[in-house]
Amino acid sequence: MKSTTTARRVTLSVAVVAALTGVAACGSSDSGKGDSKASGAGTVHLGPVAAVLRDVEQSTDKADSAKVRATTSMGDIMAMNADGALAWGNGLKGNLDITYTGGKMADAMRKAGTSHMEARYLPDAYYVKMSDAFAQQAGGKHWVKYDFDYLAKVGGASGAYMKDQLQTSTPNQSVKMLLASGDVKKVGVETVDGQHTTHYAGTVDVAALAGKGSNLSADQLTALKQQLKQSGITTDAIDIWVNDQNLLVKKTEKAATANGTLNSTAHYSDYGVAVSAEAPPSTDTMDIADMMKSGGANSPSGGTTSGGSGLSS
Repeated sequence: MKSTTTARRVTLSVAVVAALTGVAACGSSDSGKGDSKASGAGTVHLGPVAAVLRDVEQSTDKADSAKVRATTSMGDIMAMNADGALAWGNGLKGNLDITYTGGKMADAMRKAGTSHMEARYLPDAYYVKMSDAFAQQAGGKHWVKYDFDYLAKVGGASGAYMKDQLQTSTPNQSVKMLLASGDVKKVGVETVDGQHTTHYAGTVDVAALAGKGSNLSADQLTALKQQLKQSGITTDAIDIWVNDQNLLVKKTEKAATANGTLNSTAHYSDYGVAVSAEAPPSTDTMDIADMMKSGGANSPSGGTTSGGSGLSS
């Protein structure tokens, strides 16, 4: 009984962290792909740097997919590496290999028998493959399915936020964050991953966001501010490196959150790469809803979920 309870607790811990690893690699969402003409605010005036970044945002959005390698850490909660490919043309889809390298999550994963797992993203759910040791504690099945609607239902505001993040996040969202900062600057020209790039940087102060001159529409700005508040982020320093095709090559973020400092670095390559992701075999998959019903464990609306929300920067 104790081992089964431990398995459920690890599963809940993995739930948000694994899901939002993909979001951290892609960037935070502003609830859709609307442009500056989407609201009644009319055309947004763009300065020279902002005009370039608008082109970058649109080019990256239209690319639809890329290979991603990322590192993410947040306070003493977790440190991880992720490597794989993601597509965002019709909802987030793809595969990431995730290795926990430090923090409470690494300790929890070691207790479950491994520090590595596979995360598979589909438009309506994501799946996490655990270790053989975990499967022995959880009915012999390796995969856990996290349905977005279920997570939104049991997770309250943070669950709804996570569902929205997973279904709408794309790499170009970090560019929108810079546009929202109102004071983005061109840092210089650098070589990154063997490519000629231009480096841009800015800081988003969530408390002052609504009062600053922004390069986003009123609707986009309102949605962005609300999501950052929900995630516990107060400030977010963002740097991006853009190649000569107006595509992101690298992104870094450092955010102050309610759960410690979040540091995220993502590298993007092979834009337009074919991405295939399918649900794992049902015979080797358990549903998180069924797991919680049978075990009576705490729902994902507890501390782990709110803590994980900080990953979605």
